[in-house]
Amino acid sequence: MIQSILRVALITVGLLMIPAIAMQFSDEMNWGPGDFLVAGALLFGTGLLYVLITERTTNRSARIAVGAGLAASLLAVWAELAVGIF
Repeated sequence: MIQSILRVALITVGLLMIPAIAMQFSDEMNWGPGDFLVAGALLFGTGLLYVLITERTTNRSARIAVGAGLAASLLAVWAELAVGIF
């Protein structure tokens, strides 16, 4: 369990490094500390939720369905926060 949480945290940090590095090369990428905090919370929370839910099942179809649902939810929230689609 601890290894799974650590893995989610490391993946979250790795994904957040993409915009951090992009900001060094482009003025069009302009994230503030709050943006990184919200993005990190969304990514880590979604990953942690996936780990907690899928730990209890061995059914591959259920794991795929949970992953797809969580990914769709994450993208919907991300799009709403980014540009206010809904």
